[in-house]
Formats: sequence, structure tokens, C-alpha cells
Amino acid sequence: MLYAASMIPRRRWAYVPAAVAAAAAWIGIYRLLAPLADWLTYTLAGLQAGSRLASAVAFFLYEAPKVLMLLVIVVFGVGVIRSFFTPERTRRVLAGRRESIGNVLAALLGTVTPFCSCSAVPLFIGFVTAGVPLGVTFSFLVSAPMVNEVALVLLFGLLGWKVAALYMSTGLVIAIAAGWTIGRLGLERFVESWVFEVRAASADEPAAPISWPSRFRAGREAIADIVGRVWPWVLAGIAVGAGIHGYVPEQFMAGIMGKGAWWAVPVAVLVGIPMYSNAAGIIPVVQALLAKGAALGTVLAFMMAVIGLSLPEVIILRKVLRPTLIAVFVGVVGTGILIVGYLFNAVF
Repeated sequence: MLYAASMIPRRRWAYVPAAVAAAAAWIGIYRLLAPLADWLTYTLAGLQAGSRLASAVAFFLYEAPKVLMLLVIVVFGVGVIRSFFTPERTRRVLAGRRESIGNVLAALLGTVTPFCSCSAVPLFIGFVTAGVPLGVTFSFLVSAPMVNEVALVLLFGLLGWKVAALYMSTGLVIAIAAGWTIGRLGLERFVESWVFEVRAASADEPAAPISWPSRFRAGREAIADIVGRVWPWVLAGIAVGAGIHGYVPEQFMAGIMGKGAWWAVPVAVLVGIPMYSNAAGIIPVVQALLAKGAALGTVLAFMMAVIGLSLPEVIILRKVLRPTLIAVFVGVVGTGILIVGYLFNAVF
């Protein structure tokens, strides 16, 4: 027994050398990406510096591996964090909370829990039948797809920590404010009646403890799941961004999405809603738009509309919500996005 007990700390420390070696290798490779992209573009391919094609190729060869590497390291960490948040535990955290506190908790949980807009129907049923207020549920549904780890990692990798923090904070504010507003309107009667007839699964059963090796395995599984699903979108988005970076004139983009066009923000939101994309596909395009002179507020509004108010999400929500409540949801969230767009165009 003493021998077995003494082996537990050793097993825990056994992960440290491998983790240090992996971190050192990751940092070394990351630092080589910029000179490697230049060498591949200008030396190996022989493209002329300053040409449109060379600019687009160098953009793609640098950004694609950089973003994928950032995704791998951060998604692993988020996968470990997610092992603490099962759907049952999430419902227990949110059920019984006062709406003001519940809206904040729901928005924060939406950033780290493994749910997207495609999970709206089962989550909505589970939350409502577990006693979670309607407004709190909407705070979660806005935050989960909009402020997720993929969006934040891509923004950090492509536009820096300031824009990533800005997007996260404004997204959380929209999620909290939208949920609180919907909760104050008392719109429960516009939820389909069958939702309230569904019995909630028991959320009081204690969850089995999870070991740290199992949590690390969850991180690896998150990499296989999330990165495995989004890498084509990442490459496609970066390819589009590279084309914009290399070929679209700055004056053209600044005229369409610049600060001077008062109508740019609402048009960006209207264009973004019917688009079917996710953070992986749209954020590289956002980077290229900003580089070409598009206004930050307009671009943020466009991105939020694409990620947080997508047409597929609205179609899925129709299974549990009546059109009146869906219209209120889109209107409240859309108004918040418009405010963010105009505010940041005025400030920055």
C-alpha cells in the first residue's frame, strides 16, 4: 500500500518533462513560421517581392500554420476545462439562479462549454425543464456560438490580444443584455407547449470523479474533434483572406465598409445573418478586411452577425420557439450588434 501511494505523485510528475519538451518544440516551430513563409514565397517559389500574388501567397503560408498551431494548443486547454462542465452540471449551475446573476453565469459558461448553435434544441429543452429562466437560457444561447474558443484563438492569432479581448467583452455584454431583456419581456408563452411537457432528466445524480489523465485525454479528443472539423474552414477562410489581402484595392474596401458610410454597419449585419459560416471560416476574412481599410466596428458587427445570428441557428430554434419569440431574439441581439458596430466606429 505504501509503495502504491508513493507512486501516485511520481506518475503525476511523469507528465512534466514531456509537457516541457512539447512546449519548447511548439515555441521553436512557431518562431520559424515567418522566415519559413518568406523563404517559401520569395526563394523557393521565386515570386517577386511586392507583387500581388507574392503578397497573397506569403499571407497564406504564414497565417495557415500559425492559426492551426494556436488552435491546437488552446483547444487542448479548453478541452481540459470542458471536462469540468457536463450538460447536467451546467443545468445545475444555472437552475434556481436569479436572472441578473444567471445571465452573467450563463454567458460565461457559454464561452467554455462544448455547445454550439446546433445544440440549441436539446439544450433549450434541458434548461427550461430544469427550471432555468428563459432569459438566462438565451444568454447562454447567444454566448455559446458567438464567444467560443475557436473565435478567440483565431482573433488572437490574426489580430492580436486587444481585438480578441474586445470581441470577448462585447460578445458577453450582448449575451447578458439580450438575455436580461428577453427575460424582462415575459415571453414564455411563445415557447412551443411541448417543450414544457418534456420531463427533465435527473441532474441531481453525482457525477463520477474524473482523473487528470482522463482530463488530458479529453483535451486530446477536443483537438481531434474541433480542429479536425474546422481546419478546412480555417484554410478556406485564410485563402479568401489572402486573396483580399493581395488583390482587393484598399480604397474600394474602405469606401464600402469604412467609417464614412453610415449605412455600412446595418448592411454588414443584414449580409452576415444569412451567411452559413463559423468563426474558423469568417475571421481570416475579417483580418483581410481590416487590413484593407474596413472600419473595426463594421467588421465586428459583420462577424457577430455571421457567428451569432446565423440562419441555420434560427431554423433550429424554430423547433422550440414560435416566430414571435424568434423575431424578438433576432431583434434584440441584432440591436446589440448594431450598437457595438457604431460605438467602435466612433471610438476607434
